[in-house]
Amino acid sequence: MSVMDRYLYPRVDTPRILSMVLWPVTVMMIFHRSVILAVNGSRTDDFSTVYNAALNFLNRRPVYAENYTTVDPHYLYSPSGTLLMGPMAVLNPDHARWTFIALSVVVLVASAYLLVRLFGYRADSWVFPAVLFFFFLTESVANTLIFTNFNAFVLLGLVGFLTLIRGKRDLWAGACIGLTLAVKPVLAPVLLLPLLQLRWKVFVTALGIPVVLNVIAWPLIVDARSYLDRTVPYLSETRNYYNSSITGNGLYFGVADWLVIAMRVAFVLMAIFSLWFLYRYYAKTDELLWLTTSSGVLLGTLFLFGSLGQGYYSMLLFPLVMTVFLPGSVMRNWPAWLAVYGCLSFDVFSSKQWEPFGRYLEYNKVPLGWSLLMIVVFCVLLFRWLDLRAAAQDGPDKPDAEVTAGTAGAA
Repeated sequence: MSVMDRYLYPRVDTPRILSMVLWPVTVMMIFHRSVILAVNGSRTDDFSTVYNAALNFLNRRPVYAENYTTVDPHYLYSPSGTLLMGPMAVLNPDHARWTFIALSVVVLVASAYLLVRLFGYRADSWVFPAVLFFFFLTESVANTLIFTNFNAFVLLGLVGFLTLIRGKRDLWAGACIGLTLAVKPVLAPVLLLPLLQLRWKVFVTALGIPVVLNVIAWPLIVDARSYLDRTVPYLSETRNYYNSSITGNGLYFGVADWLVIAMRVAFVLMAIFSLWFLYRYYAKTDELLWLTTSSGVLLGTLFLFGSLGQGYYSMLLFPLVMTVFLPGSVMRNWPAWLAVYGCLSFDVFSSKQWEPFGRYLEYNKVPLGWSLLMIVVFCVLLFRWLDLRAAAQDGPDKPDAEVTAGTAGAA
């Protein structure tokens, strides 16, 4: 290369180019989602319900006295969650909401950082802005900020748990789960993972923190008994609005009960096989892949099987999506990413020209995305199991059989 070419065509490596492209775009996307869309708000307002409950708590007024027959967002947090949310009401409503949005953005950035480090990448690599860009591109993160709810903190609890449990810091890992359980029990199924490893210290803080906080909060809430009498029974009911679970979707579209039950059973059976295979073949040889994929299977199945599954819960599948960087990932195929588009896309499919079709797509993109993702995981692992069985039957004459089985469906 001549001296002139050296100055006219300076050499820049690809990772640096990616970082230069991604950082400004990502920063502006974060600004747009948080300062513009989130502050603007939406018809759906999760924050006001929580703020009013916190205000009632501080002023010794009933907290669990809502009318659950309406379709407005309801306050469903346990007494321990009320205790943790209480300090918000010290500020006026607008300042409290803006503060909560700002904290949620910080928490989301921290979650992305921990996820990048969990998978072995440096913060100054192109992967960090790429993960942040993906986060804020999704409907889950955007609507978590716009509706202003607690889900960003649940994501941090999940990623913190995965990071700490890999670092053998069990009490702190349990604390990450325990603090989220004190507000909402979404991450409870993830406790199956330390249970399978017989890591009992995790449960000391995971269960101890919400129990202690509930004991403290109970005498401070004037109608704490109403949480058990009114709120808990309501939580077990299936509502037919803003509900992407199998039962919620079936109720909305009038699907026969037997078909709803059959689908729920089918997804549970697929999850059982997937979890068994992941534990048997990856738990001891590739703990990161086992933890992140198994947590995705547990949570994705919960979203489908439970009484309430909301689209923005999909952000808890980020660790599963991130496994695409790992050799044995179940995400290295196009159907998996079609599923990711379905449950994480911010696209709206409402159509004026084809109204029924557009409404069907809009109401079903999340449950179809969750369903396809769980089916993909099951099928990839099933094919690997079948390959392993075939290799075992062929005997030692096929040295490459096991390697083929380990990568089947990954590419």
